[in-house]
Formats: sequence, C-alpha cells, structure tokens
Amino acid sequence: MAELLSDDEIANRLPDGWERDGDEIVRTYEFDDYLDGVAFATQVGEVAEEEFHHPEMTIGYEEVAVRLTSHEEGGITEKDLRMASLFDDEFGR
Repeated sequence: MAELLSDDEIANRLPDGWERDGDEIVRTYEFDDYLDGVAFATQVGEVAEEEFHHPEMTIGYEEVAVRLTSHEEGGITEKDLRMASLFDDEFGR
C-alpha cells in the first residue's frame, strides 16, 4: 500500500497545469473539437490500464477533465503524481 503524501509534498511536487481538489488532483485538457478529446481520453485510458491506476475522466465538448486519487489509501499518493506527469509527458500537453 502506498503512503499518503503530506499537503506540503503535494503542493511542492504537483506538476504544472494540475490543481488539488480535496483528495484528488485534477487537470482539464483543452482541444479544438470533441473527437480530439475523445481520442485523448482513449489514450489516457490505455496508459491507465497498463499502469493499473485509473483516473476519473469527464469528456466535454472541447475539454477533458482528468482526476486522480488513490482510493485504497484515501487520498493522494506518489502514484497519482507519477501518473499526472506520465500523462503530460506521453501526450505532450
């Protein structure tokens, strides 16, 4: 089981573009059209399945909100920060 990160650890290590929302970290990615967002969500889903750490995603007309938390631990862990960075690195956002 992963350990929860402290408030300071989260604040200091949160990747650019991501925000804390309670026990989750969230980022909204913007797109030129709906289908680009759908394709992005599919790619994120494939990476999440490989890593066995699944975000909550909300697909809007020109945006996709990605939320990460470690449910078993009850908050934000190293795994969430790593996944956020992985999504940003993988998809050049």
